[in-house]
Amino acid sequence: MTGALLVGGVSSDAGKSLVVTGLCRLLVRQGIRVAPFKAQNMSNNSVVTIDGGEIGRAQALQARACGLEPSVRFNPVLLKPGSDRTSQLVLRGQVAGNVSARSYVEHREELRQVVAEELLSLREEFDVVICEGAGSVAEINLRSTDIANMGLAQAADLPVVLVGDIDRGGVLAHLFGSVAVLDPADQRLVAGFIVNKFRGDRTLLDPGLEQLAALTGRPTYGVLPYDDQLWLDAEDSVSVVASAQVGHAATPIGREWLRVAAVRLPRISNSTDIEAIACEPGVIVRWAAHPADIADADVVVLPGTKATVADLAWMRQNGIADAVVAHARSGGPVLGICGGFQMLAKWIDDRVESGVGAVQGLGLLDIDIAFEPAKNLRRWQPPGLTGYEIHHGTVTRSAVAPWLTDHHEGAVDGAVWGTHWHGVLDNDDFRRTWLTEAAAAAGRSGFVVAADTNVGGCRTAQLDRLADLIETHLDIDALKAVWEESGWRGSATSPPVIAHSR
Repeated sequence: MTGALLVGGVSSDAGKSLVVTGLCRLLVRQGIRVAPFKAQNMSNNSVVTIDGGEIGRAQALQARACGLEPSVRFNPVLLKPGSDRTSQLVLRGQVAGNVSARSYVEHREELRQVVAEELLSLREEFDVVICEGAGSVAEINLRSTDIANMGLAQAADLPVVLVGDIDRGGVLAHLFGSVAVLDPADQRLVAGFIVNKFRGDRTLLDPGLEQLAALTGRPTYGVLPYDDQLWLDAEDSVSVVASAQVGHAATPIGREWLRVAAVRLPRISNSTDIEAIACEPGVIVRWAAHPADIADADVVVLPGTKATVADLAWMRQNGIADAVVAHARSGGPVLGICGGFQMLAKWIDDRVESGVGAVQGLGLLDIDIAFEPAKNLRRWQPPGLTGYEIHHGTVTRSAVAPWLTDHHEGAVDGAVWGTHWHGVLDNDDFRRTWLTEAAAAAGRSGFVVAADTNVGGCRTAQLDRLADLIETHLDIDALKAVWEESGWRGSATSPPVIAHSR
């Protein structure tokens, strides 16, 4: 059996995905055959895989870091929230129904078996498998049904390294407390810690890490610095903050900026589509959650959503819908992607996702949408445009021209564009053409699109930047010893148990 490690977190968005991604990239650079694995993910940011399924986008990025095509093997269980209480269950890349928090328990034995089979298969094929936990390892109320954190670690005998985000404050308590609330059997699998997003004088933190080691009997394998240049491929909507700027706007090529407002929908999905626009010099992209956020925008983007009808109702309730329509009626450019595209229609007939039947769309495109029970999963590869489709809604009537003419897909009417394709803006020439047309429609004649922006290259550069941070700031040899047979699990001593009153 080859080596494996579980990178767990003390909270959601602690940095697990980035640590796994960086570790994978570094090991590949060292000539090691490595694969990522997340037993269960809960995210609406997903991609279509090479084997025709659907997985979390973070695992697709991790696969890229490993030099691998995305596969359902890397994320066999995906939960896509459609409301606060229900999620779509995607099993080995295919929809297996909708579950509530309570009904999900009924599937646990089947899911455990699927997870165990996929992880075993990967460990037989690769030198190392770097597993990512889900949320917090300290969710002891969910321990009996856990298949992604300590439940997975126990089942596969995996050592666990915990990641904590010091930028939130209280990281020493989070790391200590996360271990302390675990049962002794789970505690013994926790090998040590990684501190993420540190800024300031490291010598002020070191005494705390020494005390943490004395209290827990576990080392800290390194402290990763805060790096605001790492912003591409956010894991999920936790990282999408209303009114915040996306990325870091570079100086314009021409004499004018182009201001883009991307609506921050409650059930936003595949928010990473927006990042390709934010890579362009002279483009300022901000998340919009109020009508005022759209007032001074040149371009409005409606991104994907897991709940088209519900999020459209939210837009109408808070006034954003009226602001978007007014922007378009005055000639302002609007782009809709997947669920955002569906919102632009005259009518939406949804008896699948929301079950409400026919509702009026924004009416900015003369098309009708109907939701089908079967999900459309398709991955488009070269030659031609690249992208992928993940949607239940389909165009049933169109009185306007298609936007992606070679595929007779999407729709365009003046300065209003829409497509079901995710990732289409990653195509550099296509994106440049669209930005030029959008800027002209917005009256920004002084905006000039860059001729050399390469989104794929930007993502690759971030992967290597992550690997460099991991290599510089973590004790890689000590981490390797954790997952190798000669490591801590094979020694005469094991991490001590922290007594607790539970």
